[in-house]
Amino acid sequence: MTIGEKIKEARKSEGLTQEQMAEKLMISYQKITKWESDQEIPDVDNLKAISSLLNVSIDYLLDNEQDIDTSIIREKIDLSKYKKNAKDQIIMEKYPETEIWLLIAEQKLTKGEKIIDNILGFIFDAPFGIPGLANGLKNSNKSFYLVNKDNKQYFVMITNELIESREMTKPLTEKKFEIGNMKFIKSNYRVKNKKR
Repeated sequence: MTIGEKIKEARKSEGLTQEQMAEKLMISYQKITKWESDQEIPDVDNLKAISSLLNVSIDYLLDNEQDIDTSIIREKIDLSKYKKNAKDQIIMEKYPETEIWLLIAEQKLTKGEKIIDNILGFIFDAPFGIPGLANGLKNSNKSFYLVNKDNKQYFVMITNELIESREMTKPLTEKKFEIGNMKFIKSNYRVKNKKR
């Protein structure tokens, strides 16, 4: 698969039109068209922005041998049907009789956010990062899980509106790993079905 084909596939899997992607990257949509048709290759700064926006690694975009995770499934959900631990209940219903691990997620800071963090920390002697806190609040409605089922592994994100499952091409075996612009730690909390 070419870099253009990978950009197009990742853009579509994120549910973005060329115009929406161009707006988020602050470039013309014609530039996106040229990238996706392999008439041009994005520069380093644009590769970083594309990687972050589309939740794919730069290595994935540049490596001709690497294919994106085999399937992404998005389904709408209704949290109001559940009394407590709604997201845990949803993932147990979606993946019964599997091994489900809760993931701790943290958005990686951009260079600009790191500079601001250092300046604010120096001026106010803040014990925590303000940009990191802001990113944490922005992602607070998302829960992430790693599901092992038979010989397959799924990376699952649940928001207040939907559940998104990605079948992984290679199993994630490390306790810490990165996907796109997010860092994850596999927690010691295993989601288990309650015996009735």
